[in-house]
Amino acid sequence: MRLNWLRSSRVEDRFETWIAKRHEERVLAGQTAPSGPHPDEAFLQDLARKSKRISLADPRIDHAASCPICMSRLLTLRQEHRSHEQRLMFATAVAVCALVIVGAVVTYRAVQKSPATANTAFVSQTVNLWDAGTVRGEQPGELQSVSLSAASVRLKIILPRFSPAGRYAVAVTRNQTGTGVLAQATADTIAEGQQETLSVDLDLHRAAAGTYFLATTHEQDQAAYYYPLQIK
Repeated sequence: MRLNWLRSSRVEDRFETWIAKRHEERVLAGQTAPSGPHPDEAFLQDLARKSKRISLADPRIDHAASCPICMSRLLTLRQEHRSHEQRLMFATAVAVCALVIVGAVVTYRAVQKSPATANTAFVSQTVNLWDAGTVRGEQPGELQSVSLSAASVRLKIILPRFSPAGRYAVAVTRNQTGTGVLAQATADTIAEGQQETLSVDLDLHRAAAGTYFLATTHEQDQAAYYYPLQIK
């Protein structure tokens, strides 16, 4: 039922459009007799814009609808109004696109700059494990406790002698079982003479002061070594 109503409505719209077109042709051909004087230019412009200020009872509408001169001018003004609206819509679309692009560029630059800004907040620290004994798994440790600040730390680790090169996972944990991870990162070793070193960023600024463990795990053998750690 609704579909039939929609079809009927479309047919009526086409019919009304056809009637209006035929009326315009008759008016422009001078086959109608206008009543009253010609309305002024301002009225025709308002009529072309379909201004709500105009009452349908205004006799000037009847004149414009039956006068070839006014009808011709009205059609011209309508076309100019449509062209103006199209230019306005295009300009608006361009402005919106420009704003989106500018916003994207500003966001991108902010993201690009953020690491540099964050770097200034890092505390650089070094942990020297070169002469340290390692504690594997849950075995007791003999290493004197090292310390780190409760901050965002840029940590350089000098690995124990004979440590293999490669990629390591570094973590700060609450115990020697690998659970209770506070921060973790991965890095490849860098050879400095006979030593292998790691450089990682660890976010420890929310860590409470206390005893923890610094764990290093080589990616190939997955052997985790734990070193007592104090966060101050």
